[in-house]
Amino acid sequence: MLIGQDRRITTTAHPTALISEKANLGKNITVGPFSNIEDGVSIGDNTIIGNYTTICSGTTIGRDSKIFHNCSIGEIPQDLKFTGEETETIIGNNTIIRENVTINRGTSALGKTTVGNNVLLMAAVHIAHDCIVKDNVIMANMSTLGGHVEIQEYASLGGGVLVHQFCKIGSHVFIGGGFRAVQDVPPYILAVGEPLRFGGINSIGLKRRGYSSDSISKIKKAYRMYFRSDLTRSIALEKMKEKLSNNVDVDNIINFIDNSERGII
Repeated sequence: MLIGQDRRITTTAHPTALISEKANLGKNITVGPFSNIEDGVSIGDNTIIGNYTTICSGTTIGRDSKIFHNCSIGEIPQDLKFTGEETETIIGNNTIIRENVTINRGTSALGKTTVGNNVLLMAAVHIAHDCIVKDNVIMANMSTLGGHVEIQEYASLGGGVLVHQFCKIGSHVFIGGGFRAVQDVPPYILAVGEPLRFGGINSIGLKRRGYSSDSISKIKKAYRMYFRSDLTRSIALEKMKEKLSNNVDVDNIINFIDNSERGII
């Protein structure tokens, strides 16, 4: 069915789709059978919504995105402290959300749950309330974020990864499938094992993203000092500040560790 009403003149929706008159849809939107778009939803141009998907009130989705079938986007948090306050779910541009993904909106603590640009969320991913998922993140099938988790740019979570609430995952991290993070994971590393531990540098990922051999070498040197030396972590951090700072990547590592609230794996 082609909806020919004002702002939605180029929206193509199956006859069984329910689209609120109070939704704000861009150009060239496609909505599949039995999907439901509630009041106050905003969807950018060229975005495709699959079958049996619900986009709840307070959700904003960017342009050129694709949401597959049986997804629940922007539903209320699974948090008993939630009292019905108005909060948001914000999803960026060019983001792919595969089948059976669930994303809960924020609570009064942060007010919103955000997913960035160029993100890939594979089947059955769950993102809880007040999470921040930044640009170019990949979450493989059934990976799950507790509330208030932050996933920084270009991080990748393998299938079935569980991230405890309030944890932070650094940029360019790769966490192997089936593991769980209950503390913060600093940037640029491979994280493996139970309990989760440092497994080396994500060298392949860094090379793919244009990091030079010199930059990767400096990152390795910093982490050898922090994870592999006989120094205590506090002393190793001070040595890193003394001998290895004034490099943007090492400074990123130092700042991440300094600002960790849950501690480092």
